[in-house]
Amino acid sequence: MSKLILGLPKGSLQEATFMMLQKAGFKVSAGIRSYMPSINDNEIEARLIRAQEISRYVEQGMLDAGITGYDWICENKSDVQEVADLVYAKQGLRPVRWVVAVHNDSTIHSVQDLQGKRIATEAVGLTKSYLDKHGVQAQIEFSWGATEAKVPELVDAIVELTETGSSLRANNLRIVDVVLESTTKFIANRKAWSDPWKRRKVEQIALLLQGALAAETRVMLKMNAPKDMLPTLTGILPSLHAPTVNMLSTPGWVAIESVIEEKVVREIIPALKRAGAEGIIELPLNKVVP
Repeated sequence: MSKLILGLPKGSLQEATFMMLQKAGFKVSAGIRSYMPSINDNEIEARLIRAQEISRYVEQGMLDAGITGYDWICENKSDVQEVADLVYAKQGLRPVRWVVAVHNDSTIHSVQDLQGKRIATEAVGLTKSYLDKHGVQAQIEFSWGATEAKVPELVDAIVELTETGSSLRANNLRIVDVVLESTTKFIANRKAWSDPWKRRKVEQIALLLQGALAAETRVMLKMNAPKDMLPTLTGILPSLHAPTVNMLSTPGWVAIESVIEEKVVREIIPALKRAGAEGIIELPLNKVVP
């Protein structure tokens, strides 16, 4: 049996990735010290690896495909096939940012002010490229962790990953500039991508993951209504294409269903009720594949 070796991120992205895979139809489980998770697909062998390393192993062919951040692909300068953009992170469905941050009392207010300063970061390559682009020379040191605590006693500035900025604010830091905006990427080794079976398998996983992500912000609304109110109701109700309408056994009544953005539900349901809809049901979705 053919096998696809799939790298999954261990650490901050692990829980969110496992959740997305489960919604996509792939149940993954791993023990606390396990680096070879089990998955309910005999054609996939999963490896649990730090996101920082996945793109290198995919490029080298040790992994056929993997899920990692765009930031680490850039940091490693990895030559890989980008298959899908998966916009999710540790805390939500949004990109993350690498930012230059300094203490609130710092005199550094722009990238030019970093000239000759000491900067701590885990993303040394990204930081060097950023400074080079702006013609700034500074001392960059690799940080093994607790980077926010190093300002201002040990370093003048840091380049750190943030999703909401709350941790930076809690440590009395402010953002000077954004170095890179990053999303989660599904990537493949170029040789594996040229293999017909592996490519089909990778594309299958990508399609299902994108469907699971699309479903995260959408719900299904179902309702019954008098047929003569249909134009009014469909005018209120957004959908991917057009609402599905079926005749009911009760004369003059129809059943309507539509997939809509969850954020508009609280506004739409009262409007639908006023327009004559009855028996309105909101249902969660696992996948939405356009």
